[in-house]
Amino acid sequence: MTDRWSNEDATAQAEAVRTGEVKPIELVEAAIEASERINPRLNAVIHQHYERAREEAQRDLPDGPFRGVPFLLKDLAGGHRAGDPIHWGTRFLKQVDYRATTTSNIVRRFAEAGLVVIGRTNVPELGAWSITEPDAYGPTRNPWNPDHAAGGSSGGAAAATAAGIVPFAHASDGGGSIRNPASQCGLVGLKPSRGRISLGPETAESWAGMTFEFAVTRSVRDAATLLDCVEGPMSGDPYVATPPSRPYADEVGTHPGTLRIGFVDRHPDGSELHPECDSAVRDALRLLETLGHHVESGSPSALFGELLMPAAFHVISSSQARDVERFGEILGRPLGPDDLDVDNWTVAEIGRSVTATQYLAAIEAFNQFRRQMAGWWDDGWDILVTPTVTRPSPLVGEIVPSADAPMDAFSRSGALLPFCVPFNVTGQPAISLPLHMSGDGLPVGVQFVAAAGREDLLFRLAAQLETEVRWSERRPMIHA
Repeated sequence: MTDRWSNEDATAQAEAVRTGEVKPIELVEAAIEASERINPRLNAVIHQHYERAREEAQRDLPDGPFRGVPFLLKDLAGGHRAGDPIHWGTRFLKQVDYRATTTSNIVRRFAEAGLVVIGRTNVPELGAWSITEPDAYGPTRNPWNPDHAAGGSSGGAAAATAAGIVPFAHASDGGGSIRNPASQCGLVGLKPSRGRISLGPETAESWAGMTFEFAVTRSVRDAATLLDCVEGPMSGDPYVATPPSRPYADEVGTHPGTLRIGFVDRHPDGSELHPECDSAVRDALRLLETLGHHVESGSPSALFGELLMPAAFHVISSSQARDVERFGEILGRPLGPDDLDVDNWTVAEIGRSVTATQYLAAIEAFNQFRRQMAGWWDDGWDILVTPTVTRPSPLVGEIVPSADAPMDAFSRSGALLPFCVPFNVTGQPAISLPLHMSGDGLPVGVQFVAAAGREDLLFRLAAQLETEVRWSERRPMIHA
């Protein structure tokens, strides 16, 4: 049974439950068996909730679209469920076995969709890295080649999904943390529009609106149906996206029309793209042309300016300083340099030195950047195509902090993400699709960006491309 269901997406699994072909407990047992068998090679699942999942699967589950389908939560803010451990990839929370006191909005909606949580996935320390190799839990490995990283910060979620332990998993994105691991592990990774999914009830916004919750999936239809389950505001949210005109699931299979598509064919610093990323984008553009779309040379000039990244670092570092301060309040003692890796501690120290006026200047820069970017779509463009990240997956251990060179690894981690971060700032929906495989057999994602609120257009186009490329038929080296 394990092999059968590990090859099916969540939509197919849920349909099998509805027709009586399989029971929820059988799907859950298959996922647990797969996790026990292959997770030791991946280190993707770090908290096991197997017995509770078995009990839930045999009770009356909510009659949602994914009733009985096994699922994993990310071990970071947003993925909290009252009573569960949540350690943010840190040694200090692991040592005290810190437990969540409340349940987040998105986790509640996952439950209402009928999903059964079997565990929680590995994340980098504080979620602040583009790879997942925390001192607290060790590295998560890429199922396509375990010598390589699985991406971050949703690396555990991506590795478990790509390996077939679960058909999809909770993920979040503050600067590419859905799209980057999706690219590295060969998955669909959608970062929704700002305000599409509430961060409540505890959080109103995080990183000045840069952070988003959702999932990594193997199919476009799973992403669309899951977004239908979790989208929508809570009272008091600072941002609210325009509601969809119809279910996103209905967009899958709907022809996108003839789109005007621009693209980025160079690094934001003006240098050439990595050859595999360049090939991924060019192959995608050729496919788009064969599908009848108008592909033209054009991209927002603001992407190549110097306005964004210094402002983003001020926001991220000061936010991290507050996280460190807040964790000290939770623990009843201030955190010190021995509690964090050297780079995360350095970032927090830098954040403490950011003044109120510097922070406000960063927000002003964000606002200016958003208006400049939005103008490109206002000029009649539908979609922007970029690489998702700047290179294929690094080796495990290649990007780790060292006291001999503080901030060097952190800088190299961030260097993967210049195509992701801009759309965390603008709040536009962006999706990474696994269209390319490198010569070394590693997935390389291509990012598609639409105007704010236009997830419907992304789903139409992504489904059209999925029909052509059929990425779900690929299997990584490590698979259930």
